[in-house]
This record gives sequence, structure tokens and C-alpha cells, in this order.
Amino acid sequence: AIEFAITNGFARIEAGAQGPHKLARGYMPVATHSLHWIKEPSFREAVRDFLDGETAEVLREMDLLSEMGPFKKQRNDAP
Repeated sequence: AIEFAITNGFARIEAGAQGPHKLARGYMPVATHSLHWIKEPSFREAVRDFLDGETAEVLREMDLLSEMGPFKKQRNDAP
């Protein structure tokens, strides 16, 4: 998909959500978003509570996976 995108001038491609195995194919983790409305208030609250913790864990995993990726981070403290 990456070679096809480059050949055809695509600015970006979407490899799908989740999957640390995608690092080996050159895909770095990127946050995705979704929006849902849950009618039942008690279930809505339970889902919100779960997602609060899940979001923090996903962000930690994204940081970890980014460190394992093939791209070097640029340092901003250089003169």
C-alpha cells in the first residue's frame, strides 16, 4: 500500500486501527476518533468510565510503539 501511495501521489493512507504488527510494514501509530451516542444513561456512564482508562492506556501504548518505530525523533534543543 505504501509503494502504491507513493507511485500514485497519495499524501496519506489508512492502514486501519490497532495492530503493533503494522510497525514492521512502516505504519506508525496514529490516534483515531469515533463518536457514538448511547441512549441508556447508566450504560453511557459505564462506557465513559471504561474509555477514560482505555484512552490513557492506548496513548501509553502509542508512545511505546512510536519509540520502537524506524523513524528518529528530531531534537528541538540543538543550537
